[in-house]
Amino acid sequence: MAPIKNKADFHKKLPIKMLRLNHDNPPAEGEGIRYALYQGGSRVGDRAAIAHNLANLKKWAALAAEHKAQLMAVGELFLSGYNIWPDLIEDSVLTADEATEMVAPICKESNIALIVPYAERATVEGERQYFDSMVLIDKEGNLLRNYRKTLLWGDAEKTNWYSGYVNNPEEAYEVNQVNGINVGMLNCYEAEFPELFRILALKGAQLIVIPTAADVGTQERNGNWSEWAYPDVSRTSIPASSYSNKCFVSYVNHSLYEFRPDDTLTMIFLGNSVVADPYGEIMVHAHNAECLLVTDCVPGDYWATHPKGQSDFITDRRPSLFGAMTAMSATLPDGSVHNYPADPNAAWHKK
Repeated sequence: MAPIKNKADFHKKLPIKMLRLNHDNPPAEGEGIRYALYQGGSRVGDRAAIAHNLANLKKWAALAAEHKAQLMAVGELFLSGYNIWPDLIEDSVLTADEATEMVAPICKESNIALIVPYAERATVEGERQYFDSMVLIDKEGNLLRNYRKTLLWGDAEKTNWYSGYVNNPEEAYEVNQVNGINVGMLNCYEAEFPELFRILALKGAQLIVIPTAADVGTQERNGNWSEWAYPDVSRTSIPASSYSNKCFVSYVNHSLYEFRPDDTLTMIFLGNSVVADPYGEIMVHAHNAECLLVTDCVPGDYWATHPKGQSDFITDRRPSLFGAMTAMSATLPDGSVHNYPADPNAAWHKK
């Protein structure tokens, strides 16, 4: 590559792409899936932000299609932007039908399935509720799945959103086929709960996609900035979960910055997107820059990790041992007992 002498030359070299492809052509149906993820910045706060993010989705879906990707995913709350303040939430929410109508034409135009997170407005049992959601839409523009986040992170999310599937938990986790491969979805904080990976694995998931908005700083409504720091789960629970469940796992973050309509900075992202294989090895990973990752996920390329036919994480399970996993109380390390609420929304959304 010729030396880059100035800023203009640098931008000519963009977008940054990281590829790990088995062959020129993508996997055949049922054999595997050529999977892409886009990691970039965003805007948040109004309908103009949604239009901006949608245009960005169209651009990067077309680029993924140039590499013959069959599925592309983007970060948590991609369409709306992540850092939505409660008093501005109505300017950012969409119904599932509205989100589908926005995304489906891009799928059809680029001949690619898309996983696109958004802020959802819905009426549940006569009550208006908001969810941190995502749609999975196939290359023909058909909605395969609208998934609502079940485990919310921090006070801000619990104030903004409702936890999904409180009254119908059996509907929370399912897999959908894209190119004949079983795809499951989780959302951000849910990547830190191994139980959820195992549920999807028990339903046959071969690829689990996890949009996120992992950050290094977020502006609160009062103007203050967050002061927390937390481990990079792309290096811990993501590869561990891919290995223990014999599947591909992708963590899909944003990168760099999120801006409000007045161009003020409101969020700084970690930019740690990865794809891990069934051996727990990282196939492709992103630096904190706008980029596209593309990789071929082919289950048949991976031998059993233990003596074939003798040991297997799924078939060797003894479900009768695991009753404590669903008990509604737990003893904490300090000896105290924590009782789980039947409705986790009750404390944050008074009726």
